[in-house]
Amino acid sequence: MSQAIKNQQLATLAEGKNHCLYNKELVPDFRAAMLEPSYWQQRDAITGSAKGRGTTWFIAYQDEHNLNHDWVLRHYYRGGMIGKLIKDSYFFTGIDKTRAACEFKLLQHMQSLQLPAPQPVAYRIIRKYFTYRADLLSTRIKDAEDLVAILSKAPLDDKLWLEIGKTIKRFHEHNIYHHDLNAHNILIDDKEQVYVIDFDRGELRENDSTQATWQQENMQRLHRSFLKELNKLPQFHFSEKNWQTLMTGYGAA
Repeated sequence: MSQAIKNQQLATLAEGKNHCLYNKELVPDFRAAMLEPSYWQQRDAITGSAKGRGTTWFIAYQDEHNLNHDWVLRHYYRGGMIGKLIKDSYFFTGIDKTRAACEFKLLQHMQSLQLPAPQPVAYRIIRKYFTYRADLLSTRIKDAEDLVAILSKAPLDDKLWLEIGKTIKRFHEHNIYHHDLNAHNILIDDKEQVYVIDFDRGELRENDSTQATWQQENMQRLHRSFLKELNKLPQFHFSEKNWQTLMTGYGAA
């Protein structure tokens, strides 16, 4: 997909302190309120939620053109110690540098590469003096569960462990850096297609001497997340043999 075509799909909306960017083809009837959970609650369109740093809302609705949509709405929250003091406010240095705008742009880029990741729908930036808060609306991966949920119920066969490794390698080959690659951010659908989600603070990295280092760190982080779940959950089907199979798929075993 060319940059010109991608730009034709996008439109901006400014309402008071709100600055929004949205995909006109995915949501032609866009309004800023669509980035509020209450908007969907009033329309009985919330189908579920997931708890993490904040609440992620799952949305299903039929638009004015009788098109069905499955979306995910996420508010940006800070992590770590600073997140306990400043819950969801960030220092504003320009729209293009906001967390939501950066993730939207990266997701768009991945769509142009046909990588298995969500498609961005819209984002909203709410300015307040020198700070901002942000929200992101993206497509939901249908009929999929994350690896933690799957491995809590049953083991995966070697074919899927290989596929997980191959999928991550595809992102790395295109220099896509995932800031928090963990077992919760890898999904598998009912057709055994592997996806990667949640690219907050992700980046398109340069193809330089640091490439091998950050890719290795990504994989180490993922490995630690499996071990964390293994120690935390009463049942979690993961072993070092599974990890070696994943790494064989990745091409680094």
